Amino acid sequence: MRFNFLLLAILISSFCFSQIKDIQKTEIIRTNDGFQLLRNGMPYYVKGAGGTEYLSLLKSIGGNSIRTWSTGDAQKILDDAYANGISVCIGLWVGHERHGFNYNDEYAITAQLKAFEQDIIKYKDHPALLMWAIGNEVDLFYKNFRVWNAIEDIAKMIKEIDPNHPTMTVTAGIDPAEVYMIKTYCPSIDILGVNTYGGVQHLSDAVRMFGWDKPYMVTEWGPYGHWESPMTSWGVAIESTSKEKANFRDIAYKSISKDVDLCLGSYAFLWGYKQEQTPTWYGLFTKEGNATQSIDVLNNSWGNNYRNRAPILHSFLLNNKDKKESVKIKRGKNCVFTYEVTDPDNDSLSYEFKLMPESTDKKSGGDFEKTPEPISFIIVENSDDKLIIKGPLKSGPYRFFIYVRDSNKNVATANIPFYVK
Repeated sequence: MRFNFLLLAILISSFCFSQIKDIQKTEIIRTNDGFQLLRNGMPYYVKGAGGTEYLSLLKSIGGNSIRTWSTGDAQKILDDAYANGISVCIGLWVGHERHGFNYNDEYAITAQLKAFEQDIIKYKDHPALLMWAIGNEVDLFYKNFRVWNAIEDIAKMIKEIDPNHPTMTVTAGIDPAEVYMIKTYCPSIDILGVNTYGGVQHLSDAVRMFGWDKPYMVTEWGPYGHWESPMTSWGVAIESTSKEKANFRDIAYKSISKDVDLCLGSYAFLWGYKQEQTPTWYGLFTKEGNATQSIDVLNNSWGNNYRNRAPILHSFLLNNKDKKESVKIKRGKNCVFTYEVTDPDNDSLSYEFKLMPESTDKKSGGDFEKTPEPISFIIVENSDDKLIIKGPLKSGPYRFFIYVRDSNKNVATANIPFYVK
């Protein structure tokens, strides 16, 4: 029995030593010009994506990190990332006031802190861990500034338990009031994370103008957000095509990467799929896992390795009108959709079309939305660059989607909102 106990102790000791030996320490150093992130003593600029899927593809295009929003399924995510040579920024989902969390409730605040403490203890030594992101957009529609005291308590607790990984908190955009609150009440926060879309080109100036004097990261970036996009005359947001999104992502990343003094890197949004306003707005992939042209932009920016590229959708019109012209049709009348598509690798292409009613389940801050059910439609004519269908018989707002796929799991997407009178 003594031998068995001794053997068990040796095994446990060996396991713990192995775990400690593999810890990847992350630290921030101040340079003559600004700040730099180091991982095990080596410079580490984050070329990341928000999401947990398709890790081998992320690695193949030069990506090196992923970001989560909570600790759900964290062990598997960390293990998968480590197997792919990718680090993880683990998110701690701090309660939102708009979801009912009360920052005057000391019991709820303490319970939240203690739950996070267990998470830190559990995952702090995992070799894939890069840093901790404490909260995501807790400032969205909030009124109780005591949330920043809670953020500080969590960050301080992390520093006591895990001195090997920095702390970050993530805001919805940036404004001087938030910067002041975080600087004043959250001294244990090492990095400011900013989720920004259309404003990304001005972020580096805003950070300095508003007085943030620590490093920052762009924790979400992508196409123009639905709240900052043009609208139809009946009040729905107009979505960019996959080509337009790719072009803007290229501009956005150049803006991010030029700030070598304060910016430690970024996480592109969304490395996956979700319904938000539409099924195609933010995802770098479709629900089926097909990669959009924006993946090619990331590849060009990060690694420029060979990969088969996505089709390019140059135009998509309804009755010779662009999506920004607030197209209206009469019930049951023909809808003539025309499109121009090329493929940079001359792949053969297949086409899919979907008709959906405009979503009525629209939320804020990325909350879950239900995807509208597609509507069947009658095809009048279908040729290489044109599709004619019978318009819906029921009045109201709709969207018509086009998906152009090659044989290598790549896709081009677009949709046109229209109104049936």
